[in-house]
Amino acid sequence: MATLAQPGVPWWTGLGDRPDRLNHSALRRTVEIRLYAELNDFVAREFRKRSFVYQFTGQPSIKDAVEAIGVPHTEIDLLLVNGESVNFSYLLRGRERVAVYPVFEGLDISPVIRLRPAPLRVTRFVADVHLGRLARHLRLLGFDTVYRNNLDDSEIVAISLAERRIVLTRDRGILKHGCLTHGYWVRSCIPREQVAEVIKALQLESKLRPFTRCSVCNGCLTSVDKAKLAGCLPPRVAQTLDTFFRCEGCGKVYWRGSHVDSLCRWMAGLRGSRRED
Repeated sequence: MATLAQPGVPWWTGLGDRPDRLNHSALRRTVEIRLYAELNDFVAREFRKRSFVYQFTGQPSIKDAVEAIGVPHTEIDLLLVNGESVNFSYLLRGRERVAVYPVFEGLDISPVIRLRPAPLRVTRFVADVHLGRLARHLRLLGFDTVYRNNLDDSEIVAISLAERRIVLTRDRGILKHGCLTHGYWVRSCIPREQVAEVIKALQLESKLRPFTRCSVCNGCLTSVDKAKLAGCLPPRVAQTLDTFFRCEGCGKVYWRGSHVDSLCRWMAGLRGSRRED
C-alpha cells in the first residue's frame, strides 16, 4: 500500500524507528484514504483508484488533510470515516479509514452529510486569467461569465462570493481558499474540450441560451432595428440580412454570419453529450 506523508513532516525509516520514542519528535499517526471517481485526477498515479496511507502529526481536520493531498474541498461531496458520514471539521485521530467522494449525480445521499453547497439558483461563472477562450465560449452559449486577464486569486474569490459565481480555474490553489463555496477545476487544456467538460460536469445541457450574450464584454444582446445601423454595416451584410443584435454593454453589433451553422452543430453536440455517455 502506498504511503503519503504530511507536507513538511520528515520521513522516519528503519524497522526499529519509533518517532514517539525519539527526543523532540512528534507522534506520527496514519489513516487509510481512498479517493473515488474524478477525485483521482488530483493525485499522482500511484495513489489513484486504490487505498493509500497518509501520515500526519497532531490532530488535523479531515478538510486540511484531504487538501494537503491535493483535493480542493469544493470538489468533495461526501466524506466517510470508518463508514460514517462526517463534515469537514472532523479531527483525525489515527487508524481511521477515510473514503472521499465527488458530486453524486444519480444517487440520493440526503440521509448523510452532504458537503458540497446546493447548486446556485442562477449559473454564473468567474474564470481565472488562464481561461479567456473558455470564458468567450461560455458567453457564446449564454452563460454570464466574468473574465479579466488582470484578476488575482483574491479578486476572483471575492467576485465569486459577492456575486455567487462558480470559479473556473486550472489552478487548484484557488479552490483551496477557505471561504470559497463553488468552484471547478478544469482538467483539459483545449478550449472546446474545456467547454464540453464544464457543461457535462455541472449538468448544464438544458441551460444553454446561445447567442444571447456578448462574447467580448459579457453584456446581454438585444434586437436592434436595421435602420438604426445605417452606415455602420458592411455593404454586403446590409444588402442580405435584416436581423441584428447589439450588446447593451459595449455596443458591438452581431448578425448571422457564415460560421453560425457550424457553431449550431457544435452546440447541438453539447446538448446531447450526456445522453451519449
